[in-house]
This record gives sequence, C-alpha cells and structure tokens, in this order.
Amino acid sequence: MGLLEGKVAVITGAGTGMGRSTAELLAAEGAHVVLVGRRLSVLEEVAAAIASDGGTVHPRAADIASKDDVDALVAWVSETLGPVDILVNNAGSASKVLNVRWISQEEWNSVLDVNLNAVYLLTQAVLPGMLSRNTGTIITVSSLAAVNPNLLGGAAYGAAKAAVRNFMTYLHNTFRNEGLRAVTVLPGETATPILDNRARPPKSEEREAMVQPEDVARAIHLVATLPQRTVVQELVIAPTVQRDTSGDIEISRWAGAPAEDLPQL
Repeated sequence: MGLLEGKVAVITGAGTGMGRSTAELLAAEGAHVVLVGRRLSVLEEVAAAIASDGGTVHPRAADIASKDDVDALVAWVSETLGPVDILVNNAGSASKVLNVRWISQEEWNSVLDVNLNAVYLLTQAVLPGMLSRNTGTIITVSSLAAVNPNLLGGAAYGAAKAAVRNFMTYLHNTFRNEGLRAVTVLPGETATPILDNRARPPKSEEREAMVQPEDVARAIHLVATLPQRTVVQELVIAPTVQRDTSGDIEISRWAGAPAEDLPQL
C-alpha cells in the first residue's frame, strides 16, 4: 500500500509544471487525486497519463478565484470521493507589468486573485471538514519572492506570495492543535511555463540549471506523506547555483512603461 492510500488530494494548477508532477507522485502513493485548473482538456490529458500508470484521478475545471466555483468543487469532491485530506494550493499567476509604477489595478487584482484569494477560498471550503475530523493537510506553494521580492516576479507577485506565506503561518498557529498541518513551500526560480511571461523569458540552458517541477513535487510529496504527528511548517527549495539576473531585472523595470517614460538611449 502507498503512503497515501485512499486519501483524497485536491491539487490546483494541476495541468502543467509543479502541479502535474505533484499529482503524479501523490497518485503513485495511492491518493485519489483531483486535478483542478481552468482548461479541462489539459487536465484530461494529465488524468489519462496518470490513469495509465494505475493512478486514481479526477479532472475538474474550475475558476478558483470564484467562491461559487470553489464551493461547488469541494461539494462535488466530498459527495463523490469523500472529505478532502490534502489540499495543494499550487496554481500561480504573474503579471506582465512588473514595476509598481505602471501596473494597472486590474492586473494587480488578477495576480492576487490566483495567488492569494483562491487560497483563502479553498482553505475556507475544506477547513470545516478537516477540523471536524481533527486531521488534514494544506500545502501552499509560495515563492522566495515572498522573502526577497524584486522585479523578476514583480510587485504584485511578491506581495501575493508574501501574504499567502503569512496566511499559512496564521493557519499553523491557529489550528495546529485541532489536527491541521499548514505547510508553506518556497521555491526559488523554477522552470515552469510561468517563466514564459517574463519580460525576458529565460533561455533553455538557463532553465536547465533552475529548480525543476519534479523537484518541487518531491518536496510536496515529503511534507504530505510524513506521519500526521509531524509537520514541516516551511520548506525552502532553491537552485544550487545563483545565476546573474541583473540584466533581466533591468529589462523588467521598463516592461509596460509608457513611451514617454522609457529611458532615452
């Protein structure tokens, strides 16, 4: 039997990158994995691959920034599979405009919706069931941008990732004695599709030296499969070699700037 045999795990952003790798590992441990994302077709492809390896998996499309969608998702999981044992808040979003001088309120709010507000909504939806059973694990993928924010991730992304780290610590301090394990994973630069939105998307050879999605998935697997008596409150996973990002930061400084504010070369 796997370490998560029969457990119900909900993973957001499960169609690509860290979410997909995490789904593969948790399903291999016997968990009934619910893949959550916006694009059902992508989730179905992941589900087919996991099922072919013997995993139990259920793709569900949802807008996790919508309370109605989140409540409907958790209700479906509870009615169909049983109460949620593990919630992995993995979905992430970054802005195109990275400098706070020019980011619009709409883009700012969009980043906070996915990285922070969705975590609140999903947590609120699964928390009663976890507390009633005195057991449950909520794992949130934050970022090292939470502790060292800069123009690579941008103002909105860093603020959201810092806020969600704070929120997870709040959950840990408030509910640990009621059986809740609240875990924050803080990856450094990770080679996921979100990098394609950078002002200068890193080259393939640069991505090869970064943390890989499967590396973060292994970290999530670790904290999810430890005995219920043990919690890893926070885990940092970063590239061994720190690359020079000064050029990227300078390019990012001017992304989205009005023409009249651009430096004169």
